[in-house]
Amino acid sequence: MKGVVLAGGLGSRLYPLTKITNKHLLPVFDKPMIYYPIQCLVNAGITDILIVTGGNSAGDFLQLLRNGSDFGLRRLSYAYQEGEGGIADALKLAEAFADGEPICVVLGDNIIEGNIKKAFDDFEKQQKGAKILLKEVHDPERFGVAKVEGGKVLEIVEKPKSPQSNLAVIGIYLYDAEVFENCKNLKPSARGELEITDVNNEYIRRGTLTCEVLQGWWTDAGTFESLYRASSLVREGGANRMDTVGE
Repeated sequence: MKGVVLAGGLGSRLYPLTKITNKHLLPVFDKPMIYYPIQCLVNAGITDILIVTGGNSAGDFLQLLRNGSDFGLRRLSYAYQEGEGGIADALKLAEAFADGEPICVVLGDNIIEGNIKKAFDDFEKQQKGAKILLKEVHDPERFGVAKVEGGKVLEIVEKPKSPQSNLAVIGIYLYDAEVFENCKNLKPSARGELEITDVNNEYIRRGTLTCEVLQGWWTDAGTFESLYRASSLVREGGANRMDTVGE
């Protein structure tokens, strides 16, 4: 399985910090934000990773990460996203890199306490379809929210005004090779983007999407509040066993 980290976007919610740099290069406690999703993939056993980014600071990722040797990667590749068309639009750029293999996709501002090895192993046994990770949150209206019955996801609603549950779909997804065809068939949402929620709902429609609830804490780092929270959580408890990375 190959790994994809999506690190594009304008980071408008973190302006003016993002006026001169990409959001995913901002510090989370003592490491750049981008280190955490990479380490998440490495902890699952993935050593072939693609970084999808964009904007004026794209070259800074190469300067920071180089060939990925600090993480023990076999290969680190890069792709450039023109504009800002949504998560599913960025994911389309990974098709050639995936080359028919399943992929694990991590949003670049997602940080977890533990690891996803169990979900990774379960998905390999699943052999087809998709797997998403869920987490109970106090503010589900900020995220895609899953309606779950009997351990099965029935529907995902993006940023609902009246959430049917408090189970947020976190930014870690496992997909088979059909994901790219699903992305190509999407239509832009009301906000003009190709939504990853629509990709996941297509897998639900086909009956091939499974889910697991993540153990340990999780946060995104896309707002000032969540960036501060992420730094505090890492400082207090660590994340992804990163003590030696980049030193």
